[in-house]
Amino acid sequence: MILIVLAGLCIATVPLTGGRLTALAELRLRALPVPILALALQVVLVSIVPGGNHQLHADLHIVTYVLIGLFLIANRHIPGVPLIAAGAATNALAIAVNSGVMPAARTAQRLAGLAETGHVFHNSAALAHPQLLWLGDIIPVPGPLPNVLSLGDCAIFLGMLVLLHRASRPQVAQAVPAAG
Repeated sequence: MILIVLAGLCIATVPLTGGRLTALAELRLRALPVPILALALQVVLVSIVPGGNHQLHADLHIVTYVLIGLFLIANRHIPGVPLIAAGAATNALAIAVNSGVMPAARTAQRLAGLAETGHVFHNSAALAHPQLLWLGDIIPVPGPLPNVLSLGDCAIFLGMLVLLHRASRPQVAQAVPAAG
């Protein structure tokens, strides 16, 4: 939930800094159904049927990052997307080397006020022997919408800010020298 709030705050900064949200409609995104499919798959895995086969869930979690990677590669020409891709790649690496689960620091979870529940699939979890934990969910976000974030998540949000602000600015006409 905190990720949705952060995305909303990123969007809210556009008009506050003189940008036009309507300009975002002019973005020509390639392969747009791909991230929609990836997001839907993640919602199913984590929220709708978290109690299924753990290995299948973990494998499908990795597949969602492959799908997002394909979308980001297709749109790499858009300002901000390379930074988003770098963040997504670090997240994907941490997830892949930890068998489909983002490693989370127990201390970060505790400081955020989170507790894992039951024997269901968690896309982020404290693992017994995490690999590349420093790329995992190590940043606690306490409060009404507690969460733990990764450095990759931070890069994704910075990239999103770049994308939103660059795409929402009016295009400045190039000055043409007068003939003379």
